[in-house]
Amino acid sequence: MRKSFAGIYRPIKDYILIFLGTVLYAFGFNGFILSNEIVPGGLTGVASFIYYGTGLPVSVSYAAINVILLTFAFKILGRRFIINSVFGILSLTFTLMFFEWLLKGKPLVDGEPFMSVLIGAVACGTGLGIIFSANGSTGGTDIIGAIVNKYKNISIGRVLLYCDFVIIACSYLIFHSIEKIVFGYVIMFTELYLLDRVLNANNQSVQFLIFSRKYREIVDSIIKDLDRGCTLLNGEGGYSKEPVKVIVLLAKKKESAMIFRMIKNIDKEAFISQGNVQGVYGEGFDRIKT
Repeated sequence: MRKSFAGIYRPIKDYILIFLGTVLYAFGFNGFILSNEIVPGGLTGVASFIYYGTGLPVSVSYAAINVILLTFAFKILGRRFIINSVFGILSLTFTLMFFEWLLKGKPLVDGEPFMSVLIGAVACGTGLGIIFSANGSTGGTDIIGAIVNKYKNISIGRVLLYCDFVIIACSYLIFHSIEKIVFGYVIMFTELYLLDRVLNANNQSVQFLIFSRKYREIVDSIIKDLDRGCTLLNGEGGYSKEPVKVIVLLAKKKESAMIFRMIKNIDKEAFISQGNVQGVYGEGFDRIKT
């Protein structure tokens, strides 16, 4: 029963997070970037070109181009990739439509283009981080990156970076302004930074190596008080040549202070090594992602 509930709860939670991420992205994009005539990277940047040139809403061209890309991706990348992308694409399309209707192309901050760029980039980068942390995708250049990666030994991240550089640089053809290109690159790097911070915020874990003669008591306390498992390794003192037990413990970073207090209460002479680790997957941590 518990497993079946988790099987239902996790996908619903992911869909809610993807939707919230697209709301944040669409708000930042329409309210602070598009309204100040700045071309960002990604497919929304391409859709911005079309908007500035023809007046066609970004949401419409964004959806149309994604349909074309998904058609190619279905043949090349398979059904699973499509399923993981469709919800994010639909959600972002409708949230873009909503904020186009609500804001009507007017900037939320008048006369402060650089401030608008920063606020918009923070909102978009955070939104993308939330979407990707929920195993979602907004399609667009992600699809191009996945296709190139399948046939060439080039990482998806590098393909996306190349695409963004070219898309932003091409904004000169419309505005003939170096300043707007610079603003576009500020958006790109700010989004990348926020995306990385959001994705890794929940992955900050620590690894403890604990050396103590009272290892049994410490292990019992870890299991009982922390509700975590640990591993005992057999070791040998380099100087003393005596056998020792080493406790290996993985925990969330926020639990560090509690762990130190617990060990100190049991054995003040314990030797402890703490190191930061990233991307711990399994029971008690994050789900294994594919």
